Amino acid sequence: MGNWEGVSEFVAVAEAGSFTSAARKLGISTAQVSRQVSALETRLSAKLLYRTTRRVSVTEVGQVYYQHCRQVLDALAEAERAVTDLQQVPRGRLRLTAPVTYGEATLAPLVNDFALRYPDLQVEMELTNQKLDLVAEGYDLAIRLGKLTDSSMMARRLGSRTLYVCASPHYLSTHGEPQSLSELGQHNCLPGTLDYWRFREQGRSRNIRVSGSIRCNSGRALVDAALKGIGIVQLPDYYVDEDLRAGRLVSLLEHYREEDDGIWGIYPHNRHLSPKVRLLLDFLDELIGR
Repeated sequence: MGNWEGVSEFVAVAEAGSFTSAARKLGISTAQVSRQVSALETRLSAKLLYRTTRRVSVTEVGQVYYQHCRQVLDALAEAERAVTDLQQVPRGRLRLTAPVTYGEATLAPLVNDFALRYPDLQVEMELTNQKLDLVAEGYDLAIRLGKLTDSSMMARRLGSRTLYVCASPHYLSTHGEPQSLSELGQHNCLPGTLDYWRFREQGRSRNIRVSGSIRCNSGRALVDAALKGIGIVQLPDYYVDEDLRAGRLVSLLEHYREEDDGIWGIYPHNRHLSPKVRLLLDFLDELIGR
């Protein structure tokens, strides 16, 4: 063992406050604990513990050494758990939540493929536009879109989404195409949940208030309105990609397009991520990022 000899015994004594309790915790004899710690002190040429007939206390040098050893032993235990997890087949319940439209169109098919790969999993997926409390409601993972606000959670970026401002060729032939942000006020802009649209002008983010004849919290409803020539919409790529490619919608104001938003995997702040959540995140990272 070389330089590792005596380290576990010393840490156990420092934490337990006695050689007997440390020996009981380690499952070895008190004499063996004492020999190992004495050998460690000899090797370091330093006194780590004060020993009396009633108690054992840690010296100032021992406190410094203990802090470093504790970190090393914790890291070693974490490494062993990680290796063990890699050899485990994920099983049991896996609960996740995601926004409705993105979940239906993109996430659910990927999660279904993941469930086929690991049949011992029982997947529970809640599609809702409400931001659920993962800890209080027992969720392992949430997929969130856009800018993050909850710093109490761990986050992993899985991909990105683009916001498009677009309208139908029929609308543009009738009302013309806006060339600047100031011209949006002359058009029938159809907002969603928010009453403003996001842009980037001269390197800075800018929110522009918009209004029109329809306002709806459903992206699909707004796409339908845009396709029917009612007005202009701003929506994420997964709503409008197909229509843009087919020419049914036209992308507008591209020079003012906001930087891409993130697609995030959010999970509670645990020191050790469970194998099933880690494997799902790796799976989604590969496919969504692609």
